[in-house]
Amino acid sequence: MKNTKLKICGMKYLENIQEIASLKPDYLGFIFWDESSRKFDLKELPKIESSIKKVGVFVDETLKEIQNKIETFKLDVIQLHGKESAEFCGNLKNEKIEIIKAFSIDNDFDFSRLKAYENVVDCFLFDTKGKLPGGNGTTFDWQVLENYNLEKPFFLSGGIGLSETNKIQEFLSSNLSKYCYAIDINSRFETEPGLKNKIEIEKFKKLLYEN
Repeated sequence: MKNTKLKICGMKYLENIQEIASLKPDYLGFIFWDESSRKFDLKELPKIESSIKKVGVFVDETLKEIQNKIETFKLDVIQLHGKESAEFCGNLKNEKIEIIKAFSIDNDFDFSRLKAYENVVDCFLFDTKGKLPGGNGTTFDWQVLENYNLEKPFFLSGGIGLSETNKIQEFLSSNLSKYCYAIDINSRFETEPGLKNKIEIEKFKKLLYEN
């Protein structure tokens, strides 16, 4: 498998964060959206290895509030999961922080929308279109990525669990994954919202990253 990164999103509980951090993922995601069942509401983050990038996930939040969270939690990356404009991303870029802009994908998604964001974000994230901005627990048809014609790297997200391991391996060996930078996992590895199953994630990591 090529050098694809691993992001584990929707971390919520102190001991579970430390437990999952011991698996050394590349990114840990913390959701700051009030309506999420995985909302991170601790006053501080536990100490984790500096090699693990801390991602703050926001949905149509104000620039001031995002700036506040960057400072409070020493975030390394901001993931925007709402209807944020390219102009908003450009303003946030002034914070000298890595920016991931998420888009909800279905078979009719118009990839030309991404062009406006090309120079103001570091990566895109492609998630499954559903009732919620993320964490819907289902995959989209990755074949639609044939229509992606930019060179900006992207995170593949949406309903990825242990049962998708073979499918991901096939995807990563195909041309569709040419710009796939990372795999993003969340709800399919939970025992309850925000509580991740270390054993299953460890198994996933070994199957996908160590074979």
